[in-house]
Amino acid sequence: MPGNQLLVVEDETIIRLLVEEVLSDGGYKIASATTGLEAIEFLENPAQEFAEIVTDVRLGGDLTGWDIARHARELHPEICVVYVSADSGDEWLSQGVPGSMFIQKPFAAAQIVTAISTLLNEAGGQAGHAPD
Repeated sequence: MPGNQLLVVEDETIIRLLVEEVLSDGGYKIASATTGLEAIEFLENPAQEFAEIVTDVRLGGDLTGWDIARHARELHPEICVVYVSADSGDEWLSQGVPGSMFIQKPFAAAQIVTAISTLLNEAGGQAGHAPD
């Protein structure tokens, strides 16, 4: 499992900055993408290793957070995923990757930190919160 670098994929600047700040304060190294294509570029760069992705589901453009997470898992099966969205919770069970978590917007910053910590801790034991 890679270190503590996380990829944040969020097209809403205010939310992205909030998530970056909270995770940075939590000791994580952050890379940020504002589009699905930018996120894919990060994931396909062999110099980048991510322990986890925090992605909005609805990004605008051709790729969704669901697409990014599936692609990430193809490249790095161990990567943890936290989805955030205001309106996609009912799709998580069918679209989300196993071992992921979903957080409804609006959310408290502590929810992101808790979700990441939980998934990273459980990843060592190959456990996760998979969609049912």
